[in-house]
Amino acid sequence: MRILHTMLRVGDLEKSLAFYTEVLGMKLLRRNDFPGGKFTLAFVGYQDEKDAAVLELTHNWGVDHYEIGSGYGHVALEVDDAYAACVEIKKRGGIVTREAGPMQHGTSVIAFVQDPDGYKIELVQKRER
Repeated sequence: MRILHTMLRVGDLEKSLAFYTEVLGMKLLRRNDFPGGKFTLAFVGYQDEKDAAVLELTHNWGVDHYEIGSGYGHVALEVDDAYAACVEIKKRGGIVTREAGPMQHGTSVIAFVQDPDGYKIELVQKRER
């Protein structure tokens, strides 16, 4: 078994696609409209779905807002340099909600950014091995 994808419901698919592709540098892997069900699925990621887990962005037509809920935490992305990633994300119009720095009670360097729907994305700086 392996993880295939994580699904996030989004209110504005074009705005979300711009964030994940232009701000975070993912690729749009596939996009399908389902007129009978009135929804669109768009899959984004850094690698092909056969090689890595990806994000499924689900847009239900006519729904422009979702409550994130208290159970959702975040999606984590590994980055080479969290400080540089925050600078670049801000240049690209992204919102950094926690600047890069050591995590409280630990040594990992992390940062948080927010997508257009308010989902948190954690940036975890790659550790030297």
